[in-house]
Amino acid sequence: MGLRTYIVEDNATIRENLVDTLEDLASIRLVGVAESERDGTSWLQSHSDAWDLAIVDLFLKQGSGLGIVAACRDRQPAQKVVVLSNYATADIRARCAQLGVDAVFDKSNEIDALVDYCAQHGA
Repeated sequence: MGLRTYIVEDNATIRENLVDTLEDLASIRLVGVAESERDGTSWLQSHSDAWDLAIVDLFLKQGSGLGIVAACRDRQPAQKVVVLSNYATADIRARCAQLGVDAVFDKSNEIDALVDYCAQHGA
């Protein structure tokens, strides 16, 4: 079946590479993508039973991933929200933790850790 995964990432190349990697190595099943805060928030809230994992970039062309994360605070206990960002600083990690994010991964050097996280939660 795979971990039903929704990805919010505005860079098409990064998004496609991420999907390919996670489908191959972590057996995720992509259920949708968004490029903006509005689209991501709208889909996640209107399809509240259709996803297990949301992977959210913080800096989007329109809006912020932090808004999406905040909108997902009232999700089901089994649903996970993780942040994948080039700006995974200590301050960003702390802010994400305050908003209820389950994990934060740095795009530049923590993709393997994200794959491991998805594989663990998809089992």
